[in-house]
Amino acid sequence: MTIKVAGEQKQMADGITVAGLIEAEQVENPQYVTVSVNEEFIDAGDFASHVLNEGDEVEFLYFMGGGR
Repeated sequence: MTIKVAGEQKQMADGITVAGLIEAEQVENPQYVTVSVNEEFIDAGDFASHVLNEGDEVEFLYFMGGGR
């Protein structure tokens, strides 16, 4: 199936989950990533069960702290 990841068309296996996509895309520091699918945030606890569908648009967002 074809999905869009960070604005780029990608071919992925049917039935891939958000967790599977994080692994396939070799996301650095996956414990700190927030994922949106079709502009809706997915709870981290649902990554393993949220199945992606043809045409989904996925974004990986990283929130970083900083300052003093």
